[in-house]
Amino acid sequence: MWTASVVHVIDADIVQWTRPADERAGTPLLVAMHGVGSNERDLLGLAPALPSAWTIASLRAPLPWGPGFSWYPLGTPGSPALEPVDAAVEGVLDWIESVAAAHPRIGLLGFSQGGSMALQLLRARPGAFAFAVSLSGFVVPGVTDSRDEAVATVRPRVFLGHGDLDPVIPAEATARTQTWAAAHTDVTDRTYAGLPHAVSAEEVADVAAFVDAS
Repeated sequence: MWTASVVHVIDADIVQWTRPADERAGTPLLVAMHGVGSNERDLLGLAPALPSAWTIASLRAPLPWGPGFSWYPLGTPGSPALEPVDAAVEGVLDWIESVAAAHPRIGLLGFSQGGSMALQLLRARPGAFAFAVSLSGFVVPGVTDSRDEAVATVRPRVFLGHGDLDPVIPAEATARTQTWAAAHTDVTDRTYAGLPHAVSAEEVADVAAFVDAS
């Protein structure tokens, strides 16, 4: 088993929701995680294009970074140190557990570093989530325990979306992620021509269809 030395707590008071508290119970929950330097309001821009049956909760990463926040120290692009990622994952899991009883299904969605968090959360609890969506993200290298065996047993649904002109996530990290997802998950893998480190309307439509089928 793996352990993380520090758990970064999610501030529940600043989580951004697409439904008021008295309308959330019984709805499926989509947990959204932004990229480095952004904040909890960023991915709410996707909400109007996603299936309205899902309640979206957009979290703020715990570490200050530039004008925004980061889930863990950056390190080598696409290849962060494992322990800080797991510490961030534990904090998100703690928050999810605090709200999970109200929601029959929970999905994960992240952009860039948030996409790596979505996949690492899936590794931590492969049977707990309906799916994980990683946009311009990557799978963290260096897992040496039994987590990936557990993921392969469950084969959870995963959506990978990435642009072929992404200057931020190294091609090696994208290829690693595609290989990992094909081996361990039920993956929908989409590459978008001409897209940099961003999310396109075509990609959002594909994500909406993916979530709607969950």
